[in-house]
This record gives sequence, C-alpha cells and structure tokens, in this order.
Amino acid sequence: MSAAAEDGVLTLHYRLQLEDGTEVLSTFGGNPATLALGRGELAAGLEKCLECAEPGGSYVFELDPAQAFGERREDLVQSLPRASFAGGIALELGAVIEFSAPDGSRHAGQVRELNAHDVRVDFNHPLAGRRVRFEVEVLAIAR
Repeated sequence: MSAAAEDGVLTLHYRLQLEDGTEVLSTFGGNPATLALGRGELAAGLEKCLECAEPGGSYVFELDPAQAFGERREDLVQSLPRASFAGGIALELGAVIEFSAPDGSRHAGQVRELNAHDVRVDFNHPLAGRRVRFEVEVLAIAR
C-alpha cells in the first residue's frame, strides 16, 4: 500500500490540461493544494491516480473522458420552465446555478440557452467528454 492510500492528506502541485495543451487549472508557480483523499475534494478519476503517490514523486497521467470527468451525457441537459427560477437568480448564458435535488444533494448546472419560457441547463461537468492531462508533484503526505 502506498503512502497516499485512501485516507491520506496530500500537499501537492498539480496542473490540468486539455488534450490540445490548453491549461485549465494549475497550482505550479503558486501555493500548493492540500487534498484529503476519499472525501470527494477531487474528481474520483483524478483521485484514483493519486492512490499510489509517494512524497517527492512527480507523475503525469493521460486520461480518457471515462477516467477523468466522465462522458458527456445528453440526458444531463434539461429544459426547465423559466418561471421555476427565483427572482434573484441571474439568468444569463453561461451562468452557473446551484440546484438542490429532492434527496438534499446539490448540483451545479450551466445555462446554455434562454427563451421566454424555458431555460436549458447543462448538468455535465464542464470537462465531461474531454481527454485531459493531469500532472502532479507530491510535496508531502500525512495520515
């Protein structure tokens, strides 16, 4: 079993890039991140990459959509009645809105289309369906 294992707390630098090299997020050149494995602080596929990490290790992972943020699903794009949105919510193209599910969980969706009657909301992760490169430099691991 590695030092990271399931309940490790990692201090690390990481970079997330799209297949074409477009950088999505990076802590390199700034403050490192601290992540507790097994708590959902990181996408499950990315967290799985870190299970075998060791302090001082540098790793690069090339991940297919299914390994990273999942495949894009059209059933997660839904049209909702405009009248169902409270008056204080800014309905603009590209806006990210948080919703409560009946079970109490929270989900974010991005506004993709607007018309007089409906709001089309995409509940896919913004990187769903994309291949990504996940680069990691592990600084420390605590238990």
